Amino acid sequence: MNYYFTGLLILALTILALFVEPAYPRNEYLNEYGVRCGEMEISTERRDTDYNYSDSNTHEDQYLRFTYRKYLGTDCKTSKENVAIKQQLELMKMCGRVNSNPSLALNENFALLVSKCRGVTPARDNTRPSDSQSLWDDMKDDYKKENPELNLMGDKFIEPSKSKLKMPPKDYILPLPKPKDD
Repeated sequence: MNYYFTGLLILALTILALFVEPAYPRNEYLNEYGVRCGEMEISTERRDTDYNYSDSNTHEDQYLRFTYRKYLGTDCKTSKENVAIKQQLELMKMCGRVNSNPSLALNENFALLVSKCRGVTPARDNTRPSDSQSLWDDMKDDYKKENPELNLMGDKFIEPSKSKLKMPPKDYILPLPKPKDD
């Protein structure tokens, strides 16, 4: 067995573990989904150079540098439009809740959100049954009618269990715990 390879592998993984950072969750509502059009950077640099030749001159240079980086990918206009569309879709989903809660309009912390949702009326889903019961509840009711002898979990008409444990009365006072001797 080659122990050198195993040792190098363990050493490489140990060094790698020193540089790995944990993955933190992102807040999707507050970021711009990585939209960066470019970056402008200004930097200064100073170089001191000593020459040890016959006259021992010292030479000093100072530089001012402007750097612009353009990122590859979709153009900046399309990226910004995509972010705006994502924000508008999120507002469409949430403005119904915001507009139906009048206390948010009175809270100054939500002034921007209330102003963005003003006038947005979400379309209602009219495909639900008129009795506002879910399809699962309808299917469960049909199954109960077909199989009346079964007791289903979550059924409102479950018979009392045959357990020997009984519930105490509502006004029952529980005894205090015994103090510990240290």
